[in-house]
Amino acid sequence: MNPHPLIPGWSRFLFRHALRGAAFLLLAGAISAPLAAVRETNTPEAHGFSSERLGRLDTAVQQAIDQKQLAGAVVYLGRNGQTAYLKSYGMSDIEAGKPMASDAIFRIASMSKAVTTVAIMMLYEEGRFFLNDPVSKYIPAFKNSVVAVPPPAGAPAGTQYVTVPAKTPITIRHLLTHTAGLTYGLGLAHEAYEKANLTGYYFANREETIGQAINRLATLPLHGQPGESWQYGYGTDVLGYLVEVISGQPLDRFFEERIFQPLKMKDTSFFLPLEKADRLAPVYGNESGKIVLKETSKTSDYVHGPRKCFSGGAGLLSTIGDYSRLLQMLLNDGELDGVRLLSPKTVDLMHANHTGDKYGRDTNAFGLGFWVLKDLGYYGELGSEGSYGWGSAYYPIYFIDPKEKLIGIFMTQLLPAGGLDLNKKFRVLSYQALVK
Repeated sequence: MNPHPLIPGWSRFLFRHALRGAAFLLLAGAISAPLAAVRETNTPEAHGFSSERLGRLDTAVQQAIDQKQLAGAVVYLGRNGQTAYLKSYGMSDIEAGKPMASDAIFRIASMSKAVTTVAIMMLYEEGRFFLNDPVSKYIPAFKNSVVAVPPPAGAPAGTQYVTVPAKTPITIRHLLTHTAGLTYGLGLAHEAYEKANLTGYYFANREETIGQAINRLATLPLHGQPGESWQYGYGTDVLGYLVEVISGQPLDRFFEERIFQPLKMKDTSFFLPLEKADRLAPVYGNESGKIVLKETSKTSDYVHGPRKCFSGGAGLLSTIGDYSRLLQMLLNDGELDGVRLLSPKTVDLMHANHTGDKYGRDTNAFGLGFWVLKDLGYYGELGSEGSYGWGSAYYPIYFIDPKEKLIGIFMTQLLPAGGLDLNKKFRVLSYQALVK
C-alpha cells in the first residue's frame, strides 16, 4: 500500500526520502502474482528512468487526488522484463478510509479486449480459421447482414433509416480492427439496439449467455459497411463468442485454462470470488469537481450478479500485477517465463496497421485490438513508433513499447471522468522520465 496519504506535510517528506529504496521494494513485493517475470531491483535509475522526473508523474496523480478529482490509483512501469516503477496513490475506498493497495482488483472494461485478441489469435495459430474468413461461417446468424443508411427523399415522415445489403460479409479481421460496422448501439438504428437491449458495453448483470446476446446482435442493422470505416463497438464481444464456438469451451474456461493459468494471472476473472470482494476497488465519478461514490463490492454485479454472460469486449476484472504479465508476454513476442502463447510473427501482425487511415484518431493507425503508433510526427506527442495500447471506460490505460522494451499501466476506477485528462498525460509523464 502507499502510506503517503496518511502522512502529512514535513513528515511525509522525510518518510518518502528516508525510505525511497526500501518502500519501492516493499511495494513491488506486495503485488499479486510475479510481476511481468520481474526480478525486483533497486531504483528507477537502474532501468533508465529519472526518479526526479518521475516525481512529475507523482505530482500529477497526487494533485488530482488532492483536488478531489480522483480517489486513488496504481502506476506501473516495467522495462526489460523488470519493474522500474510501482506506486499506489490515495484511497481505494474513501468512505472506509482504505488506502489504495498495489494488489487492488479493478474493472478493466475495454482492456479485456487485449485478452480476447490473444485468445482468438491462439486459435488462429492452430489453423482453425483464416482472419479473412466470414464470421457467418462460424456464427450463421451473421449471414445476410444489412446496413442502416439515411432514408431516401420522399420516405414517409419519421423514417429514421432504411437498410441496404452489406457489400461484403463481416470477416474476423473486421471484428479485430473495429471495421465490421458494429457500434455500441450508436447510429441511425439506435432504437432497434435499445429494443434488443444492446446498448453500451455492460454485460455483467445479464441473465443470458454471451452467445444469446450475440445471436440477437446479428439480426440488427450494421452502422457501416464492413471494411469501410472504423467504428468502436461490439466486435470484440463477437470475437469472445467466436472463441466459444471454435474451441467448444465457455469463454471464462478458455481464458482460465489457456491464458490466465499459464501466465500466472491468479486475480483475473469475469466475476469475483466472494473471498476477494474486499479487494475490488469502488468506482467513483468526477461530477462537478467532486468525487462521488458510484459502486462498491457490496453493490457490484461482478460480485453478486448472475455470472452468466462473459463479455470479451469489456467484462474482465484484473490487477496491475496480473495485467502487466499479459503485456510483458506481448512485449516478449508471445512468451513469458518459458510459456509461449503466441509466435513472434503473430504478435508482429497484431500491432501492424490494418486500417490504413480509417482509424482517423490519435495515432491514425489501428492493429488487431490496439491503437498502433506508426508515425510519431503525425501523433505529435511523446512516444515511440511501433508502440501500441488501449484503455478502459473506467479510466485505466496501458501501452507497450517494443523499441524501449517498456510497458506502462495506469489503474484506477473513475466513471465519469469529468474532463480529467490524467490518463492521457500518463504516457507523456512516463516517457519524459525515461532518460537512458
